[in-house]
Amino acid sequence: MGIKVCKFGGTSMADGNVMLRAADIIKADRERRFVVVSAPGKRFSGDIKVTDLLYQCSDAIEAGDLSAFEKTFAKIRERFMQIQKETGKDVGMAQSLDLIETEIKKGAGRDYCASRGEYLAAKIMASVLDIPFVDATEFVRFTVDGTLDEKTFELGEEILKKCGKAVVPGFYGLDVNGKVKTFSRGGGDISGAIVARSVMASLYENWTDVSGFYACDPRIVDAPRWIPELSYHELRELSYMGANVLHSESIFPVRSAGIPIRICNTFRPEDAGTYIVQSSTRDFRENVVTGIAGKRGFTSITLEKSLMNTEVGFVRKILDVIGNHGISFEHLPSGIDTMSLVIDNEFLKEGTLEQILKEMQEAVHPDKIYTHEDIALVATVGHGMAKNVGTSARLFKALAIAGVNVNIIDQGSCERNIIVGVEGEDFAKCLRAIYNEFFI
Repeated sequence: MGIKVCKFGGTSMADGNVMLRAADIIKADRERRFVVVSAPGKRFSGDIKVTDLLYQCSDAIEAGDLSAFEKTFAKIRERFMQIQKETGKDVGMAQSLDLIETEIKKGAGRDYCASRGEYLAAKIMASVLDIPFVDATEFVRFTVDGTLDEKTFELGEEILKKCGKAVVPGFYGLDVNGKVKTFSRGGGDISGAIVARSVMASLYENWTDVSGFYACDPRIVDAPRWIPELSYHELRELSYMGANVLHSESIFPVRSAGIPIRICNTFRPEDAGTYIVQSSTRDFRENVVTGIAGKRGFTSITLEKSLMNTEVGFVRKILDVIGNHGISFEHLPSGIDTMSLVIDNEFLKEGTLEQILKEMQEAVHPDKIYTHEDIALVATVGHGMAKNVGTSARLFKALAIAGVNVNIIDQGSCERNIIVGVEGEDFAKCLRAIYNEFFI
């Protein structure tokens, strides 16, 4: 008998009734033995995710605003007490919330605060299923630089296999100082993959509120084509570029072990979902493009300097500038005498961009330096693209016909994607034009 690991996202934990639905899914298959859960998400449009409320609590504590903290924490308390009531399981929620509130007030830290949604949801789900609760702090470890420690898998195997079945909270573990540390937002998907790798699962099921991956965002393209199967590489490309069904880093723990992932819909469990596998068996002659995804909110910084290509260390100096600010770049297209950096606007808080431009000027003395803000990046992804003549021609012709001007072109060396940078206002038009070319 195989072992399946199930990870349930925030919408699947939103209230007690949905938790009971998730529990029924788990009980329907004896192989579903390990469960990873997120914090409760939105129950309806306009609702606030529990994790967002917890971050608000942390902000209030950091600002010394105890009144704001208590007001927000009261909402969290009400939410979890209601979930406990709906599930019909008394897990001592009032006492747990009292302890958490005290620890946050004492300065337990932002990551501890943010992680408590998963912690409490896992406590409830373990009680509903009547199986052991295993805290992620027992085996998930981070290194000094904040990356996942490989000993996590050894510890996880030792602890989880003793249980046989367990519910584990996602999103966090312990740092080298023994303090709670979280992954980036959506990191519960990574936690699920960690558990799958630790127990060498036959399948990692990720349960969410959609029935798998689609060739384009259904909020932009009406009824886009469903993708029955993706390779790990295609998933990574699409997730990184904004297809938010699964965290882009969640493939790494399972990929090395060859564990397939299945994206499932908690609200439509009968749907086939999408499988993510080592190497896709799809016939690429049917369609060379797997999907299109994109994100808005980027800024490009372009530097021009004569004989740039002969100046040893030019790029290193530029990257040192942004590195010293804790900023990573998305893309780095370049020419003989020009180079551009594409940076996510989330790194460019008030005054940061101006300071970076000043430091770049001092570091390399460019002939010209300028920025282009409100850039959107759109990636066309597929395994069959490299072996099919004319793929790029079709893409750019479609954009030209749609009246979309391309500011940036970046094609990966693996030829699995073609990324274009366009004006933010052309984002949706760009996605539709490419989708229509390859899928209509």
